Amino acid sequence: MRAGTSRSNTVGPRGTTTACSGWLVDRQVSIIIAPGSLASALAVKEATTAIPVVFETGADPVATGLVESLNKPGGNLTGVTSLNAQVGPKRLELLHEVSPRVAVFALLVNQTNPIHIPATKDLLAAADARGLQLHVLNASTEPDFDLVFAKVVDLRACLVIASDTFFANRSEQLAALAVRHAVPTVHQSPEFARAGGLMSYGGSVSESHRQAGVYAGRILKGEKPADLPVQQVTKVELVINLKAAKALRLDVPTSLLLRTDEVIE
Repeated sequence: MRAGTSRSNTVGPRGTTTACSGWLVDRQVSIIIAPGSLASALAVKEATTAIPVVFETGADPVATGLVESLNKPGGNLTGVTSLNAQVGPKRLELLHEVSPRVAVFALLVNQTNPIHIPATKDLLAAADARGLQLHVLNASTEPDFDLVFAKVVDLRACLVIASDTFFANRSEQLAALAVRHAVPTVHQSPEFARAGGLMSYGGSVSESHRQAGVYAGRILKGEKPADLPVQQVTKVELVINLKAAKALRLDVPTSLLLRTDEVIE
């Protein structure tokens, strides 16, 4: 295709979110923290309308139905949203900047995650604007990864990995595959570049955790989620692995290195 008592608890990965949410609600915890995964936040929202919830997500909290609005969340949920899904086109731009001779790119999405639809649309538009071919590939289980990388190699393409908790939690595994197959790849998580991948670009995880922690503290002191506007993390971090770039025979422009938050040598 072109183109908890005062305890806090964390909801686990997709597939266990509903069970974990019910477990926490049954124990009448004081607050639930749902970091990273949209599925976790939605599962908690469905499980309780009484226990305060602080979520972290890279998706649009309004468009996905988590809250009524950013300024007035309503209900028992508030949280933090970061610029991950929105910066997908910038990831494509950065990857093309270090591999200007490549005209074929691939986008890895998780089609079980509803945010892949707008993300794919944005990336296709960005690729068209640059005269690039973009092939959309899907992976929703770990066995899919080998098939994806084999396809990318056949295409002789660079790979953009879309923002998704499933991919973020497997950044080191994806980095190992990118190295093994010598595929220039950009990912949302800094751990990807630190594990040997070429580069990462995404919203600051540490800032998102800090703001979520602040909100959890305020709620435990008596404030209501409905009165706390959803916070937006605007800090975005770029990490480049120069060792990976050398192995891929890519020259990273000095102008790009000057904009980098972390350079791995």
